[in-house]
Amino acid sequence: MSPALQKLLPASPRIEILSGLTVALALVPEAVAFAFVAGVHPLSGLYAAFMVGLITAVIGGRPGMISGATGALAVVMVSLVADHGVEYLFATVVLMGILQITAGVLKLGKFIRMVPHPVMLGFVNGLAIVIFLAQLSQFKIGGPDGSLQWMQGEPLAVMLGLVVLAMAIIHFLPRVTKAFPAPLAAILTVTGLALFLGLDTRTVGDMTSISGSLPSFHLPMVPINLETLQIIFPYALILAAIGLIESLLTLTLVDEMTETRGRASQECIGQGVANTVTGLFGGMGGCAMIGQSMINIKSGGRSRLSGIAAAGFLLFFILYGSSLIEMIPLAALVGVMFMVVIGTFEWTSFQIIGKIPRSDAFVLVLVSGVTVVTDLAIAVVVGVIVSALVFSWKSAKRITAHSYQSDDSTKVYELSGPLFFGSITSFRDLFDPKNDSDDVVVDFKDSRVWDHSGLQAIDSLAERYANYGKRLHLKHLSADCTHLLRKADSLVEVNVIEDPHYGIVVDYADLYREETAAAPETEKNATGDKPAAAPSKA
Repeated sequence: MSPALQKLLPASPRIEILSGLTVALALVPEAVAFAFVAGVHPLSGLYAAFMVGLITAVIGGRPGMISGATGALAVVMVSLVADHGVEYLFATVVLMGILQITAGVLKLGKFIRMVPHPVMLGFVNGLAIVIFLAQLSQFKIGGPDGSLQWMQGEPLAVMLGLVVLAMAIIHFLPRVTKAFPAPLAAILTVTGLALFLGLDTRTVGDMTSISGSLPSFHLPMVPINLETLQIIFPYALILAAIGLIESLLTLTLVDEMTETRGRASQECIGQGVANTVTGLFGGMGGCAMIGQSMINIKSGGRSRLSGIAAAGFLLFFILYGSSLIEMIPLAALVGVMFMVVIGTFEWTSFQIIGKIPRSDAFVLVLVSGVTVVTDLAIAVVVGVIVSALVFSWKSAKRITAHSYQSDDSTKVYELSGPLFFGSITSFRDLFDPKNDSDDVVVDFKDSRVWDHSGLQAIDSLAERYANYGKRLHLKHLSADCTHLLRKADSLVEVNVIEDPHYGIVVDYADLYREETAAAPETEKNATGDKPAAAPSKA
């Protein structure tokens, strides 16, 4: 076998396939439960788990990561299904996939690096709590009036006993041998014990039957017009954003666990193709699943084979093995998911929360809380916004000036730090136009202008000095800033050797191009003793 082919094959196919089997068993109740949440037939959830899982495993950007129907998407779908019907959901999933493919083609996946580490910790902790809370519903049974009530007495004791047994097997078996995935061993052991002892406990079959046929091609039965687009586009946009955020954050987490690197933009394309196909075959759509991904990684799954095997086993369960899968006690699967929660939650966050900056600790707790109360996408957006505001506030306080009187009685201000919307107030307070000398130099050698607000602050400063009849000289300001200034550009001293050349993105970018094309070439003063003789725009 050639070395190139060996690299494409997993190191241990047996472990990869067994890991895929474990994941498939855990996917069944999750897919069924999320289908119920979305208000669609359980087979729509199972078809989504199969198709999304298979396609992302083949062409996605992160080998070893598992995708399928998720609760984060289901909670958004429920209102669409209730108001417009399931056919509109299928059309929405198709459009969702197209939007995700577009994001991948435009390389938007790289922006996941903008998510700060406290937000990542909050995402992981919040999602672990959500997974834990989702499992608690398995401890409820229907009461005499049809409402769900908590288990009591012997049913509760049996359920808890089997859960603890499954957790114990998963915890201790790897210390004895790693030749067999511990979660799969736990599921088989608990199922065998329940059958052998004839225990009265809830099984997968108590939720619903998972028997079905192959998914068939199905164009969404919706009118193709602008009104339909107006209905489905907002949902598709939200679902696409939630799906990509959860997938890319899960990708980052798997990268850290495996010390490898996935391809974010390729994952966007993989998720998009998967959802487009799923919507055309009667599936409810999906994205990466952190719980099942953790099961796969900890069971030894590292390659695409594990994800492909998981999808293959799931389809086999639907077609031929439903009677066997329906015999599995829910307690076994709950025990597996509880161990996922324990392994996913960043327990070290309790140790570091008192050692990191208070702003980071606040973001960590905030994202965790918002993830539990609302959903992942809102939590991540809130976390990024708060982190950005904290960064802006800290950066705003970093602008300072060293001032001194030169030999020729010129007042010199040497700036240090960024000039942007958050620091313009501090920038203004650095100067004293009324009491300064008639000639003032502001040196930007150690400062950078970040946005249009900074340019406006420089213009305002020039106008303040002009009102007192004083001369202001601006040194080491970049060429693009010079041309974009309204009132101060005639006061800029240009040094062709030292002046910086860095870009600034503002609303006047087109104006800059027009002015530089039409205006005569500005005389440059290489000595910096006097301002250049450029015409003023004041």
